[in-house]
Amino acid sequence: MNYLIMEDFSGQPVPFIFPRRVDHADMRDQLPYGQALSCGALELGPDGFACSGGSAELGLRARPEEDAAIIAEALRPR
Repeated sequence: MNYLIMEDFSGQPVPFIFPRRVDHADMRDQLPYGQALSCGALELGPDGFACSGGSAELGLRARPEEDAAIIAEALRPR
């Protein structure tokens, strides 16, 4: 999967996860949020989420530990 971490209107990071066939820049254009903070590819392994890569078109890179923690928190059972 691909992901984007966006900053919402209150300044909090919000993850968006989408299929790899969708380009990061195309997804960015569809989102109503301000700043894109990071992006990359996402995999779920035995130790949790692994984030890597980025988008040259957006000028963003993955922040492996920080992005994985944001995504894990967003997906944790409530």
